[in-house]
Amino acid sequence: MIQLENLQKSFGPHKVLAGVDLTVPQGRSMVIIGGSGSGKSVLLKCILGLETPDGGRILVDGQDATKGDRDAFLARFGMLFQGAALFDSLPVWQNVAFRLLRGALKRPKAEAREIAIEKLRRVGLSPDVADKFPAELSGGMQKRVGLARAIAAEPQIIFFDEPTTGLDPIMAGVIDDLIREITAEMGATALTITHDMGSVRAIADEVAMLHGGKIRWTGPVAELDASGDPYVEQFITGSSTGPIAALR
Repeated sequence: MIQLENLQKSFGPHKVLAGVDLTVPQGRSMVIIGGSGSGKSVLLKCILGLETPDGGRILVDGQDATKGDRDAFLARFGMLFQGAALFDSLPVWQNVAFRLLRGALKRPKAEAREIAIEKLRRVGLSPDVADKFPAELSGGMQKRVGLARAIAAEPQIIFFDEPTTGLDPIMAGVIDDLIREITAEMGATALTITHDMGSVRAIADEVAMLHGGKIRWTGPVAELDASGDPYVEQFITGSSTGPIAALR
């Protein structure tokens, strides 16, 4: 579904992506791991067109992501942002139905509200939450609202940016389970960036290690502990010594 070929991106003299090659199979859940500042978020932004790569190619379902109808391209994606990124001035249901109230996916207001309430139910929130404002919700509830918004338009591809950041271990587990269940139900292709190894093991089919602007290792999550790759081993064990520390 997503093919990255020699993807490059620099900010001034700082090379963030130095030739990333990665394949995300259709209907699979790929999790990209790596330390803070390793370029994970930049990678997502390049795929979405929020950042323009300096070189390389991005193919989505075999088509060049930089060409064609931009609105049609973005309509295929949903995203759960780090910190949920809800609009404080809008009630919950309008946050969830944001894409359904405007643009190419616009639906009648009553229909959009109905869909929003259905998606809220799917993430474990009752209909009475629909008319509340984000500030009235706990962090875990806000994250669920963000997940409901990500799936509201039935996207083919869903991005998850640090989905469990700031959550307690129990709520993090709830969000991980929801992500796994919902993406499987929808048959969606999922791409997640995280440094939370609990989330990696809960939601990944495949794992890729990003460091130094390149993918150092990729493989099934079942092979993660036996990867034999020093970058992966240091990251998942949290060791202070190894190739990652040496390159800093």
